[in-house]
Amino acid sequence: MRIAVLDDYQGVALTSADWSPVTDHPTNPCTVDVFGDHVSEPEALSSRLEPYDVVVVMRERTPLPRSVLTALPRLRLVVTTGRRNPSIDTAAAAEAGITVCGTESLATAPAELTWALVLGLARHLVPEAGAVRDGGWQTTVGRDLAGHTLGLLGLGRIGSQVAAVGRAFGMDVVAWSRNLTPERAGAAGARAATLDELLSSSDVVSVHLPLADETRGLLGEQELARMRADALLVNTSRGPIVDEVALLAALDRGHLGGVGLDVFDEEPLPAGHPLRTAPRTLLTPHLGYVTRDVFATFFTGVVENVTAYLDGAPIRLL
Repeated sequence: MRIAVLDDYQGVALTSADWSPVTDHPTNPCTVDVFGDHVSEPEALSSRLEPYDVVVVMRERTPLPRSVLTALPRLRLVVTTGRRNPSIDTAAAAEAGITVCGTESLATAPAELTWALVLGLARHLVPEAGAVRDGGWQTTVGRDLAGHTLGLLGLGRIGSQVAAVGRAFGMDVVAWSRNLTPERAGAAGARAATLDELLSSSDVVSVHLPLADETRGLLGEQELARMRADALLVNTSRGPIVDEVALLAALDRGHLGGVGLDVFDEEPLPAGHPLRTAPRTLLTPHLGYVTRDVFATFFTGVVENVTAYLDGAPIRLL
């Protein structure tokens, strides 16, 4: 069997786990090919994947729609890193007899990056570090977090960890999601609020919701306008939850004190995209889960799933 590992940007897939249970399998040893570049055009992707029995995708970097899956008659198994992947057409995969499964993940890494972005914006770390390198000294005035309000859109595995850090900084934590109850919010050390209340009262708003029909474009022109003029907005969840056009317009007119984004509508972010030069922004290239421990968890899970498939044992279905 042949295995394709996609979008290994850092070239670490084969060193993040022991692949010998797959490559040295006693009855069906596999060859593993790793691709470090990104291919998104369906026809080119189908051409690349045509020789493979197994495809390993890194989260949602490369979607696998029906048009691609039906063009791969040899494909029998898709393994995604992480517990869910809405960019895979699981219905089309089932119709084609393709097994789709996922791995464990860690919520700590994206929560940590969220605070890196918040602190980077609040204390102007990038411009101040650049000023020091250029011979300057103290060019901005930062803002405090203690005594101010943190608004969390989503209070699940990641949002709850972000809330805990906010409390440690002495922030008042409020949260919203469609099904959030006061009891659940209180258990995470937060106060449940309406979306309007959260947006209008928060000094920092951080997004931790899954992307779904009801969350796509959740923060549009009207919602961004309700935020405080100097509020910080951070999104480490999914790009389309924040309307990019509305966000760019708000930044252009001087609204919002700063925006930290780790996720975008299109990834990789095109070279000429206006967000790359937008004012008061701190952008990172979807690094939320890009850490040693997370990659070890991902690829160890991949090896376990492929080995289980080869052995006819149960696997974690998506």
